[in-house]
Amino acid sequence: MISDYHNGLTYFLDVFWGAHRNVPTSAKATSSSSSSSSSRSSSRSSVRTCTHPPTRRGWPTGSSSSLTDQPRMMPCPGLKVSHVIFVIVIVITIVFYSSLNGRQFILEQRRYANHRKNDPSALVASNRTVPGAAAAAAAPPDKALLVPAGPPVEPGTVRQKCNVFQMVVQRCGFDVLQKSVERTQQQAVDRNQTQLLLAQQREKEQQEQETGPEHVDNIQRIPNPSAVKSAAAAGSSSSSSSSSSSSSSSLPPAPQPTALEAEGERVIKTRDLYHSGHLPDAACVANLCPRNGTDVTLLIVVTSAPTHREQRLAIRQAWGHYGSRRDISIGFIVGQTNDARTEDQLAAESYMYSDLIRGYFIDSYSNLTLKTISMLEWAKLHCPSASFLLKTDDDMFINVPKLLQFMEAHGNQRRTIFGRLAKKWKPIRNKKSKYYVSPEQYYPPVFPSFTTGPAYLLTADIVGEMFDKSLSQTYLKLEDVYMTGIVAQLLNIHRINVKEFLNRRIAFNQCNIKKAISIHMVKNNEQLDLWKKQVDTSVACT
Repeated sequence: MISDYHNGLTYFLDVFWGAHRNVPTSAKATSSSSSSSSSRSSSRSSVRTCTHPPTRRGWPTGSSSSLTDQPRMMPCPGLKVSHVIFVIVIVITIVFYSSLNGRQFILEQRRYANHRKNDPSALVASNRTVPGAAAAAAAPPDKALLVPAGPPVEPGTVRQKCNVFQMVVQRCGFDVLQKSVERTQQQAVDRNQTQLLLAQQREKEQQEQETGPEHVDNIQRIPNPSAVKSAAAAGSSSSSSSSSSSSSSSLPPAPQPTALEAEGERVIKTRDLYHSGHLPDAACVANLCPRNGTDVTLLIVVTSAPTHREQRLAIRQAWGHYGSRRDISIGFIVGQTNDARTEDQLAAESYMYSDLIRGYFIDSYSNLTLKTISMLEWAKLHCPSASFLLKTDDDMFINVPKLLQFMEAHGNQRRTIFGRLAKKWKPIRNKKSKYYVSPEQYYPPVFPSFTTGPAYLLTADIVGEMFDKSLSQTYLKLEDVYMTGIVAQLLNIHRINVKEFLNRRIAFNQCNIKKAISIHMVKNNEQLDLWKKQVDTSVACT
């Protein structure tokens, strides 16, 4: 079948070549009708062996009989069908891509909001091509789904669609080069103008820095001793009128703060910041500490943010189950917010679980010390008979059975704080740091030994003393340093390092979990898994 197809194609090309060379149709018909099989066989043999005579094929060299006897030869004896098909494909490909030459598409930038609102966008054109500059101005890069490629196009212009024949004959698309040169020149002019404006703005800023601001906000600060002495000397030498006006202040007037001092932390007494009391919630008090905590051996208070509802729920479903025991109470202390929706959610959560303690302070990182002081005040007022108080965070896992064993072994301890002890830590004086402490807030070069804040255990006999003493000191936002370091040292409270208080993240295998009391940086979905491993008794750890 393949040979027949090859013979037919060869005959077709042979006939086409003869007609192109103006061979008489009568001779061609005579030759084809008289000896079709002989001519085909001779044609195949001539194509394969290339033994045709050197005369021009298709031209009459004598009578019609000579034309009939002469074998018809192909113009290219080595031609194959695959060659012809390949040439046809190449030609079609060249013609197709030449028709696309000069046509450039720009993907329009779209916004998800425009699709949701079904608003007509100015970026969508009828031909789905938009100017790059207009697209960049209409949609910022962070909102765009598609980013245009290539150089920007002037607004209002339409790209020409030129194929290869139009480019040769009509010189289509040759104006692009001229426009690109003009665009480059305009960009250079704009760049020079931008640099000039930046230079002028920089000079203006330098002049403002040299002359200084017109006024500096007066910040009420407690000065250091040297400033007090200088202010007192200046006050004694002043006139009587100025001394009478300054006598109303309990402290000498602080000097005008410099720019560096104005950027620092404010120095203020904790008493001036703390607002005593809690939101009234009798159900919470009755749930956590009935009868002033007479039956409560361990009170666990978890410091939590108002928006950390999932963290609190994960604790309730995991190790918070121990709060159902009569001798253990687990509550969460949360501050106030300015968001009405969050406040409504907290009220509903408190009504549902009756374990939220709400203090009168704005819940923020800078007010962590106020949150701990509020915890001490609540324990002092409503749970004075509890034996131990554990302060922890909502990203902690507490091994309650291990903690109860530790408490039983140290039940006779008094005036003690147990936890991960940090020694000889230095204050950070870098103002860009999150833990910056100014010399006015704490002047010594080293902090006193303190227990790290994620979890520490207090004996109940020091709760009231620490609350009262904390209000009389200079406020420090580092609550663990302030409460278990500075205040505890002033009260001569012992701080004992306990290696089971890891207060860091560890590998979550069963033996590590069973040996630890506190594990830090635990996610919500990991609380239940850790609790299951902790209560699993099938694994024996040495």
